[in-house]
Amino acid sequence: MSRQRLAKSAAILGGLTGVVLGLLFAPLASAGTIVGSAHDFAGQAWSGGQICVACHAPHNTAVLADAPLWNHALSTATYTVYTSSTMNATTAQPGSTSKLCLSCHDGTVAVNSFGGTTGTTFLTGGDNLGTALTNDHPIGFTYDAALVTADGALQPITTAVTIGSGTKTKVGTIASNMLYAGKMECASCHDVHNTFTAATGKLVKVSMASSALCTTCHAK
Repeated sequence: MSRQRLAKSAAILGGLTGVVLGLLFAPLASAGTIVGSAHDFAGQAWSGGQICVACHAPHNTAVLADAPLWNHALSTATYTVYTSSTMNATTAQPGSTSKLCLSCHDGTVAVNSFGGTTGTTFLTGGDNLGTALTNDHPIGFTYDAALVTADGALQPITTAVTIGSGTKTKVGTIASNMLYAGKMECASCHDVHNTFTAATGKLVKVSMASSALCTTCHAK
């Protein structure tokens, strides 16, 4: 066989190998796993090739009720919360579950501040919400039957809700799948581990198609 034909055969084989490997590993970036998601830190120089270490570690970690084996520095910020003359809920400081998210997303603590070290890599752009949450969906408020009655345009907390997509779904209600200690928090819309998400981009639990995520709670 000529060198040209050998080179062509090798190129074809290499291409087929790439396709096969792509098919094998493509599911890793889909909903149902943190691998390949926005919270996969394995490719960052500061992560040591690990995904979970920025938030969790097996030893010498903080004891928090909302996050097992927490390894990341927590924000000490006080937030300016959302207010509106048309809002019936009473907003407060973000709850403990939201504070875990804000330990990176309020821009006061570096993403690589974990394990007792002080990092220097901060989130930028739309990922950095800042400490003024006045232009973000309100969080930290109680969502209950009384609020549903007072507002008149919210779904009852007993409304059926399925979060996730494909083979990774979770059937429940607004109360069980969206609320934390009866409150609306960051994790009401976003799944940090990409386990029950409808799309990997923003880790949302319900698809944004036809504003389905919004109409899960808002009766419009």
